[in-house]
Amino acid sequence: MTNLSPLMRDQRKVDAEHLKLLAVLHWFFMHSILDNPEMWKNAKNGAQPPPKELFVIFKWFYAFFGLMIVGGGLANFVSGLCILRRRARLFSLLVAGVSCLAFPFGTALGVFTLIVLLRDSVVEAYAARAEPPAAG
Repeated sequence: MTNLSPLMRDQRKVDAEHLKLLAVLHWFFMHSILDNPEMWKNAKNGAQPPPKELFVIFKWFYAFFGLMIVGGGLANFVSGLCILRRRARLFSLLVAGVSCLAFPFGTALGVFTLIVLLRDSVVEAYAARAEPPAAG
């Protein structure tokens, strides 16, 4: 029986891969919401439209939530870019928190983003990126 020493893993490399994956998932989340019209269709056979009076009220709700969806998609896209560039960590944390409200995929994305961005090694990676190079 041979006792092998445990493999050393470079946490920075693992963090870089996780951050790259999160950036892609942020983009995919935004893309899947905005580019999938079937997702928004919920009409059933024999469904009746609401009365015209209700539509007047609901059009403002539609406009508001439409803007929220577009804003959330843009925020996720920008957050993905920020994660790739190791910039604006607080912004990405805030977007992750708001994404948790979009069950189920947004919740998963938000939770994993929070887990990765709150690691000490990731905080150090962001801090190192923010520091200007030393004058030599």
